[in-house]
Amino acid sequence: MHASSEFFVGWGTLSLINAGLAQSKGRSGLGWWFGSLFVGPLATLLIVALPAVPNRMV
Repeated sequence: MHASSEFFVGWGTLSLINAGLAQSKGRSGLGWWFGSLFVGPLATLLIVALPAVPNRMV
C-alpha cells in the first residue's frame, strides 16, 4: 500500500514539472498538466520534442 502512494506522488510531481516545462515553451501549462495526469512520461517526451511556440505580437 505504501508503494502505491509513492507512485501517485511521483506521478503528480511529474505532471507539475510537465506544466512548468510546457509554460516555458509557450504552451498551456494547465492543459499539459491535465494531459500529464493521464499519459505521464509520454507527455514529458512530447513537451521536450515539440518546438517552442513563437511569441506573436497581436
